[in-house]
Amino acid sequence: MTGRLYGVGLGPGDPELVTVKTARLIGEADVIAYHAARHGRSIARSIALPYLREGQVEELLLYPLTTETTGHPGGYQGALDDFYADCAERLAAHLDAGRTVVVLSEGDPLFYGSYMHLHKRLAHRYPTEVVPGVTSVSAASAVLGRPLVERDEVLTVLPGTLPAPALAERLRDTDSAAVLKLGRTFEKVRDALAEAGRLDDAWYVERATMGAERVAPLKDVDPDGVPYFSLALLASPAERTFVPERPAPEGRGEVAVVGLGPAGRPWLTPEAQEALAAATDLVGYGPYVDRVAPNPRQRRHRTDNRVEAERARHALELARGGARVAVVSSGDPGVFAMASAVLEAAADFPDVPVRVVPGLTAAQAVAARAGAPLGHDYCVLSLSDLLKPWEVVAGRLTAAARADLVLAIYNPASRSRTWQVAAARDLLLEHRAPGTPVVIGRDVGGPEESVTVTTLGELDPDRVDMRCLLIVGSSTTRVTEGGTVYTPRRYP
Repeated sequence: MTGRLYGVGLGPGDPELVTVKTARLIGEADVIAYHAARHGRSIARSIALPYLREGQVEELLLYPLTTETTGHPGGYQGALDDFYADCAERLAAHLDAGRTVVVLSEGDPLFYGSYMHLHKRLAHRYPTEVVPGVTSVSAASAVLGRPLVERDEVLTVLPGTLPAPALAERLRDTDSAAVLKLGRTFEKVRDALAEAGRLDDAWYVERATMGAERVAPLKDVDPDGVPYFSLALLASPAERTFVPERPAPEGRGEVAVVGLGPAGRPWLTPEAQEALAAATDLVGYGPYVDRVAPNPRQRRHRTDNRVEAERARHALELARGGARVAVVSSGDPGVFAMASAVLEAAADFPDVPVRVVPGLTAAQAVAARAGAPLGHDYCVLSLSDLLKPWEVVAGRLTAAARADLVLAIYNPASRSRTWQVAAARDLLLEHRAPGTPVVIGRDVGGPEESVTVTTLGELDPDRVDMRCLLIVGSSTTRVTEGGTVYTPRRYP
């Protein structure tokens, strides 16, 4: 088994700009390789230092020359070719022994990086992976706080080693540009920028994100002492175009009545998420408002559950003042929830737009957990007699039972209403067999979720509280041996 070769980008200099993957690979490597000039100091190693561990083998790849002359028969390029061939064989010895080798590169390994010379000699022989890094161009743009390109603009990256006429021509014909490898080429690059008519727009960035970082208009920079780790940047022409703050237009406010689903973010629709994100104000029953993640930009108006009309008017008044209001409801806002209250109050606010954003209902959630008990005709009703007389509730229960509809029953009980479940069961038993399947869904989607399958005859009212929803089957509803409840689509 041979080892694996990694060429990893360390970013422009700040160790915190090393990617999570690169940091992990450095810490796991058997061998760490890095280049350095004749002095032996490696910027790459200094960036990677926080991620190195004791016991790792370090391979220092020392350049035989930088800019000086050489007596090598192949000249400068021949000397470097021999150097890279030697480095490749040194790393190959580790790879042949099954060791993991990580080669460190400032910036990105394949963006003017020395690693690419090893890659070309080893990647076809060993398993290899290249991990990208933040380039010096991106770092320079970031420290300047100026965009590189926008929309259809063109960015040109140039080495300062190009001939001056070629530099001037390319700088003249591009929107944005980065010129790397300054150092000894600085004066030539400055003259090319002037020739192209771009000198006044050019910025000089030295050692971006490092401790010795320096930023200045390029025309003001003294050529003496310009290091190799610097670049010239022509930012996007659009960087000088600042958009003035636009006052909010009159009538911008609106009310969105948003269904949160039965519980938790996974039950929230993308449309509901968008409405919540755009809101300036959240209005609703306290526990429902608390289900929306806090955002300090938004104002939160928590109210009691028994003040629906006041809550609706408050939301509309906020919207009339320009606020984007999300009135939140559990489940679907149009099912025993706030949509009706808001629309009723909206008659007095004809200038305020109101929209309803649907949500997954509790009946749908409980039905899905149980199987498919709502697979045929069904009705939805509330046992609460706070907003309608019990006689109306009883009459509708009887009518649904006679019609052989599956029933999804909301609000079956509360702290103050403890007798309705037993009364509803007795009414239904006048028209349904005692063996009719009943599903009790409690806190579905929440941390205390439970789903119980029983029968109408054995339904125990004491097991039902305000957090429950009941589904009472029809004459065709079935329960499988595994406990799955379903109602066939065909009716006999």
